[in-house]
Amino acid sequence: MSLWALFKASGVPMSTLAAFMSGRTELIKLHTLLHICEGFGITLTEFFEDEVFKEVEQD
Repeated sequence: MSLWALFKASGVPMSTLAAFMSGRTELIKLHTLLHICEGFGITLTEFFEDEVFKEVEQD
């Protein structure tokens, strides 16, 4: 999905999406992530059930 399509589906500003995807911003607010998930048609629960989160350690 392009950033433009995600912007249209989620309502998250293009500048926010671009900053996060380019690495200029490393942190993302939970409500922003919720809207991104909605844009992809998934829930936050589905997002965090991904295998990648099973290997993450807290700092």
